[in-house]
Amino acid sequence: MQTHVVSAQEWEAARQQLLVKEKAATRARDALAAERRRMPWLAVEKSYAFDGPEGKASLLDLFAGRHQLIVYRAFFEPGVFGWPDHACRGCSMVADQVAHLAHLNARDTTLVFVSRAPQADIARLKARMGWEIPWYTITDGFDADFGVGEWHGTNVFFRDGSNLFRTYFINNRGDEQMGGTWNYLDITPLGRQEVWEDSPEGYPQTPTYKWWNWHDNYEAGAAPDKRWVEVSDAGEAAFRKQQASAKS
Repeated sequence: MQTHVVSAQEWEAARQQLLVKEKAATRARDALAAERRRMPWLAVEKSYAFDGPEGKASLLDLFAGRHQLIVYRAFFEPGVFGWPDHACRGCSMVADQVAHLAHLNARDTTLVFVSRAPQADIARLKARMGWEIPWYTITDGFDADFGVGEWHGTNVFFRDGSNLFRTYFINNRGDEQMGGTWNYLDITPLGRQEVWEDSPEGYPQTPTYKWWNWHDNYEAGAAPDKRWVEVSDAGEAAFRKQQASAKS
């Protein structure tokens, strides 16, 4: 393996040179997310039925009362390599990377996986692999209708009362980045819902960092303690300074 060994000063200079490009890529990613939040929506006119741990469920039920829904089509069913012991290797890697769902839920967002395997097999697989993602069985043409009949993919939906809309879709290598809370929120119509984001007027936004919490503390409704508020205030001030410097 060929390497290029340099002094500490040369290494830092090279890092700073690359950092310029990395910051540009970050700003470009933020701009794409802002554009994504302004995409038109597609009304979901058909009804869809799923099997879940508690019986029959509609697409509306999958929201679990929240306004945003992310649905990943995972391949676990007869005919898929690994059946019946495992789901598709790629889909399993996606499942392994999913962060604790409490953070998504705190931003009014539900994540679910769907497959054509029966619920008994899904329950067995989740127990074996240690996955806690809500996982439903497709019973109709949902997969074909939303571009995931023959390949994996991630669809995003929004609920306005009982009216449902498809807001985004990503597949192929785009799915590789999924799993982290931020990447999931960045493909939703409401985004991270933090004040620094470029979102349409009227979209919900809260101060940066303030909503962050321990994953076992959201349901209790406990607010971050005073020390965390002080720390996040300092972080937010540093962020604003960095943003101003980047624009100058």
